[in-house]
Amino acid sequence: MIRFGPSGNCTRFYDEGHTSSTDAPKWLSDQGLNAYEYSFGRGINISNEKANAIGELGKAFGVEISVHAPYYINLANPSDEMAEKSYGYVLRSCQKVREFYGKRVVFHPSTVGKMTRKEAVELTQKRMEVLARLIVENKMDDCIFCPETMGKINQIGDVEEVTKFCKTADFFIPTIDFGHINARTYGSLKTAEDYEQIITHLINNLGMERASKVHVHFSKIEYSNGGEVRHLTFADTVFGPEFEPLAKILKKYKLEPVVICESAGTQTDDALEMKRIYDSL
Repeated sequence: MIRFGPSGNCTRFYDEGHTSSTDAPKWLSDQGLNAYEYSFGRGINISNEKANAIGELGKAFGVEISVHAPYYINLANPSDEMAEKSYGYVLRSCQKVREFYGKRVVFHPSTVGKMTRKEAVELTQKRMEVLARLIVENKMDDCIFCPETMGKINQIGDVEEVTKFCKTADFFIPTIDFGHINARTYGSLKTAEDYEQIITHLINNLGMERASKVHVHFSKIEYSNGGEVRHLTFADTVFGPEFEPLAKILKKYKLEPVVICESAGTQTDDALEMKRIYDSL
């Protein structure tokens, strides 16, 4: 089953009088959505009781919950001490996603910093191997860990890099953020064939089973020479990318991803638009 939903709560959610994410699962289900991503971007600060409450409602209304680990994870930090903190953020995010009764943890791999890109990628790969060992040691390998493609040029996380990282262990499945890819390649995603190249790369390198369960982030994103600038809404007509060409490829290959919309404030309405486009094909 393909799933569609937002990252966090949109402006309309609050405009309609909702004040807590515990309202989100029913509210999303009532509109026909079945996924929800809870972000720990600035810190893991939700209680187990509240996560359980949201998770119970997610189960009741058929809404699968994923989490986004803190944004400041950096597996290419030269400091081993800081790397240990990054491992901890990923593992704690997994502990919390279990409280939501979910299985997917999205995380940013790393940044180039003062190293060469080659050095940063090699260090990230070594740290991914350590992370994989820690995941197994902590008996968390029943969950899915999803390193994300990134939007800024100085961030580690193009399609090839993320695919390579995911070869480390079967419980690593990519988060392919098509808005990020479009931003870091200055608007390269236009045709169905452009999207198909990415999907076939995943299939050829990770196998159909893992490729079919890929985690997807989608939004239109403004970009400059450095890549990503800011997230936009589907109303934007300048930057893109457009969802319909991707929807055609998802249908062609019969993939069953979780598709999370990260539009700025309209993420629920834009997730509904993605579902409408997909269902219309």
